[in-house]
Amino acid sequence: MNTIYLDHAATTPLDKAVLSAMRPYLSEEFGNADSRYSLGRNASLAVLSARDKITRLICGNHGNLYFTSSGSEANSWALKGVCAANFGKKMRIILSAIEHPSLIRAAEDMAAFGFETELINPDSSGIVRPEFVEKALNRGGAAFVGVMYANNETGVIQPVNPIYELCKTAGAFYFCDCVQAAGSLPLDCTFADGISLSAHKFYGPKGVGALWLKRGVKISRLISGGQQEGGLRGGTSNVAGIVGMAEALSLACADMGKTEERVRTLRDRFADEVTSKIVGARLVGDKVSRLPSNANILFPGCRGEEIMMALDMSGVCVSTGSACSSGASKPSPVLLAMGLSEEDAAACVRFTFGRENTKEQADFAAKAVINAVKMLRGD
Repeated sequence: MNTIYLDHAATTPLDKAVLSAMRPYLSEEFGNADSRYSLGRNASLAVLSARDKITRLICGNHGNLYFTSSGSEANSWALKGVCAANFGKKMRIILSAIEHPSLIRAAEDMAAFGFETELINPDSSGIVRPEFVEKALNRGGAAFVGVMYANNETGVIQPVNPIYELCKTAGAFYFCDCVQAAGSLPLDCTFADGISLSAHKFYGPKGVGALWLKRGVKISRLISGGQQEGGLRGGTSNVAGIVGMAEALSLACADMGKTEERVRTLRDRFADEVTSKIVGARLVGDKVSRLPSNANILFPGCRGEEIMMALDMSGVCVSTGSACSSGASKPSPVLLAMGLSEEDAAACVRFTFGRENTKEQADFAAKAVINAVKMLRGD
């Protein structure tokens, strides 16, 4: 039985060209980037080149890029580091209620130091309206504002530019989690004071991410140690991972328009078939302002986990939400924040397509979903 992978929001397969770019730094070019002899200098130059390449691709020359182990680490560091640098001055954190757990939980950690967090719900389409953010900003004292570019569960794209303008007017730091958007949407770091990236979301290696900060932003050190990452994150550089991240983002950006149009066509083909053949099934979230890969579908009368397991038996890989929250038994906080009932939130399944998927796979998956739902509902 061949596997049909429809969970690209969780992770993506490593591109063969990316592996080829990484391979020398896993074998013959194994030097520590902080060593001064030739092997070390070669590794250091590879890291410098990758940093420059990613910075150019995200139009971030007016800031600094720091490598991390993941998008979650970048998110957590951004929130805790910026808040720590503002301790005693500004003591409020404003986050959308649909943020990744790495930001929500980092904010919860900061409560021990006196920081207060306000969560902003989106509208029923999953969009965090700028006027909602403005209302929160008007209360003053915001050290950190976080509204992601595209949600990891629904794929809904947020109005980041007007939100950033509001934050600039209020004198508040605006952070934009771009983990899901990178490789699918053009990134231009003029819409935030800080962004996060994760390589394995755009066909790069797991275990490497990045935090970009606008020049002049104050942030506390994450890891005490050596002078890596500007002295803010000590530890030996993951040279192969960093090289792979740069190569993966470069490839994704080069083919973005063509690839995403093809993925959107597959997603729509699948979603149209499923929602037309299953009574009550509907797409969750805004139908237009969303990532081309994402179809989060509600199946009344079923539990998403049961559909997911039935599809797994058919060789189709999907999820019921964020992989970072997959062990949770409660319905998705993102879907609840959008106004769904607990019953409806528990009946949702996320399908996310990728560039290796085919029409045949989309059709097979649609048929498998229709059969699974009919079986579970007894239709």
